[in-house]
Amino acid sequence: MKICYLGNARSIHVQRWIKFFSDNGHEVHIFSFDSTDIRNAELHQLRRFTPQLPFIFSPINLITYVIQIKRLIKRIKPDILHAHYIHGYGVIGALTGFHPFVASAWGSDIFFTRNSSIQRAEIKYALNRADLITCNGENLKKAILEHNIDKNKIQIIYHGVDTKEFNPKKRDNKIARKIFGNENSQIVISTRSLEPIYDIVTLIRAIPLILKRMPLVNFLIIGGGSEKSNLVKLAQSYKVLDRIKFLGSVSHMKLPKLLLASDVYVSTSLSDGTAISTLEAMACGVAPVITDIVANRIWIKNDVNGFMFPKRDPIILAEKIVCILRNKKVIKKFAELNTRMVKEKADYYKEMGKMEDLYEKLVKKI
Repeated sequence: MKICYLGNARSIHVQRWIKFFSDNGHEVHIFSFDSTDIRNAELHQLRRFTPQLPFIFSPINLITYVIQIKRLIKRIKPDILHAHYIHGYGVIGALTGFHPFVASAWGSDIFFTRNSSIQRAEIKYALNRADLITCNGENLKKAILEHNIDKNKIQIIYHGVDTKEFNPKKRDNKIARKIFGNENSQIVISTRSLEPIYDIVTLIRAIPLILKRMPLVNFLIIGGGSEKSNLVKLAQSYKVLDRIKFLGSVSHMKLPKLLLASDVYVSTSLSDGTAISTLEAMACGVAPVITDIVANRIWIKNDVNGFMFPKRDPIILAEKIVCILRNKKVIKKFAELNTRMVKEKADYYKEMGKMEDLYEKLVKKI
């Protein structure tokens, strides 16, 4: 098959979709606003003529994007056009009129446009034009159905975890020695972006509470974002900056090693779809402590295979982390349940295999 993706070429999730289908012998192209090194596909960067504002397309840009993509489609003659992220790429893909057209919702593209009538109209248009819609969780599927979309064309496909790399058998405590100078250091890790929606502030506020009871714990905060300087200042004000390593954005190749050196994974997110970050930690056997929100309840049952805590509550977050770090049996119990769950329900190769079958059915159908 010839598959054309519409999406952010810099996104690791998009790159992993591209890699799977390219490795499986398909011809892959990607249309993107952004340029980056893509080894597994031909990148076609879309030119813009006026500055791009968040969630707002100028009419000139929108028209030129559609014209550019139509010309590329005419030349490439793809079997599938697949847009990742409904608002933006999904709307543009729908406007091309090409079929079969697949649109993948990621979460924020649906959840964060609910209060805008214009954006809701755009989302509904893109969803209605799609021959197939994929999403990464039941809560996101429910939000899509709010747009009066035919439920029969919605499929849950997770981005999936590469369980060959994110594997607890590869655990290596030497990483802790390299980072913190102590091979026996217990490590709490966060791998969410440093943006307000992920509320890393609550983790910072929990750290002094944790250190009062367990003074030797260290913290890894991975990810880039607009809140970086504010978080560093907050850590300084709490006098815990020396116990934290802000590593910034980390390549997907290095991430498994850091997770496999950690004991507790924390997600303080205020809203989410199925977070691949959480699934990766679970696959590595890192004990999860995550916010009690709808998307997380699909994967974690409190005190069964992880702990949940109320949003923006550093006191309970600290209590849960301390409870885990003081009890190796809890860590082992959570690890056994979670590694098995991810392999069964969210393995990258299985999920992409499902998607390949769906592509083939669409091509035959249309």
